[in-house]
Amino acid sequence: MTTRTVLITGGNRGIGFSLAEEFLAQGHRVAVTARSGNGPAGALTVIADVTDGESLDRACAQVEEKLGPIEVVIANAGITKDTLVLRMADDDFDSVIDTNLGGAFRVVRRVTKGMLKAKFGRIILISSVVGLYGSAGQVNYAASKSGLVGMARSLTRELGSRGITANVVAPGFIETDMTGALSEDQQAEYKKNIPAGRFAQPTEVAKVVVWLAGDDAGYISGAVIPVDGGLGMGH
Repeated sequence: MTTRTVLITGGNRGIGFSLAEEFLAQGHRVAVTARSGNGPAGALTVIADVTDGESLDRACAQVEEKLGPIEVVIANAGITKDTLVLRMADDDFDSVIDTNLGGAFRVVRRVTKGMLKAKFGRIILISSVVGLYGSAGQVNYAASKSGLVGMARSLTRELGSRGITANVVAPGFIETDMTGALSEDQQAEYKKNIPAGRFAQPTEVAKVVVWLAGDDAGYISGAVIPVDGGLGMGH
């Protein structure tokens, strides 16, 4: 695999941290954005908030100065504000959309100019099985994650002739701090609906993303790749 400069948003914990570790293990130059904390050892951590365009401008400039032009971008940063729709405040909806969908747009827009110049780029948007499968109490989150599919497919039509791909990875339940906080009964109930009968390890998502970013996936674009143990079956 050709060594690339990789930028991962929200790389200080969870799936983003695991993504950074896997890209580093494959020998890539890796930078992560974080509002606080740090990515794994060996990664360049730049402070940025994906809802703040100016902070992303500064972060991208830092990455390019220290690691070179950004060739792979992974829009991973996201938040949840779950509640039933009748109880969901306007701000609960707006802030999740602004972070999860707007944040992806902001970072992608800032790196595509360099990709067009290089005639190479890999854009990978981290969605969720919820984006197409749906989930009660997550109208805002599901809307933000399904929107990434339309974004990737529109980017594919705009940029595909210039050696740039745009794909979506849709994880299911992953063993992170979030799932670890669930009770044993809750975990067992969720696992009943997963054909694989278990939650995924973050590395199982990371390996798929690294492959999509590599040389062998150059003819895949606009795709939704589920990593969910069969829960959503690609819906």
